[in-house]
Amino acid sequence: MGDRWTLVVIKMMLLEYKKTFKQFSESDESIAPSILSNRLKMLEKDGFIKKVKIAHNLKTNYYILTEKGLSLSPVIIELAFWSHHNIKRFDNPIVNVKDKTELFNIIIDRYKSKTAVL
Repeated sequence: MGDRWTLVVIKMMLLEYKKTFKQFSESDESIAPSILSNRLKMLEKDGFIKKVKIAHNLKTNYYILTEKGLSLSPVIIELAFWSHHNIKRFDNPIVNVKDKTELFNIIIDRYKSKTAVL
């Protein structure tokens, strides 16, 4: 978790619903492909994400957060709030919700619904 890209990848998955290498690569974060590949492998090895294939597209790997990965949602959300209030580089409707416990549950429920087909 100590490098600069690991939490960024998890944030993209949790808040932006990115699931494929291509989606991560095309994001505004501009992660180099070699670094992205390394982080995805590391996150999978450490149990934060899992790689799956879906029946209608066996060529593409899909990455989804595990329960361990989802347990980082409070950290990701706190960083989003901090960023929004201190450096104004995070513009997401989540920062308008006042009850953070409710927000954690909303975000996890949305994430699970967006990845349910996987």
